[in-house]
Amino acid sequence: MRLLVQRVSQASVTVDAQVVGSIDKGLLVFLGIHKDDKIEKTRYLAHKLCTLRIFNDESGKMNLSVEESDGGVLIISQFTLYANCSSGRRPDFFAAAPLEIARPFYEKFVSEVKEKIPSVQTGRFGALMQVHLINDGPVTLLIDSG
Repeated sequence: MRLLVQRVSQASVTVDAQVVGSIDKGLLVFLGIHKDDKIEKTRYLAHKLCTLRIFNDESGKMNLSVEESDGGVLIISQFTLYANCSSGRRPDFFAAAPLEIARPFYEKFVSEVKEKIPSVQTGRFGALMQVHLINDGPVTLLIDSG
């Protein structure tokens, strides 16, 4: 599994011209699932995400987690995180898990983040979405499950 995490001052996701999820200060998380992933890795990634110290403390140092800074989390499914662009001009997505395999991973990850963070919003799994954000910093991190 792979997370693309952005620290944001605001983020929202729209499906069919309707806002389905939005947060103010917090983390916008794009979640990609590899076809060979193990569902047990969701707990590791949820813990890593919730405890990662990327928010500024009173001294201006990145020393606080989203949990400690009372931020929200907006989670978006993103199979294109496993695109292979190494040959040709069109990416292939053979490494990405198909919908029926990826959905339980996504749902479990969301559930595990909700155990730690009170304000969790999501996009709509498998839908065509428009994501709007104001990246704070900018801070953008890529986290792999290993």
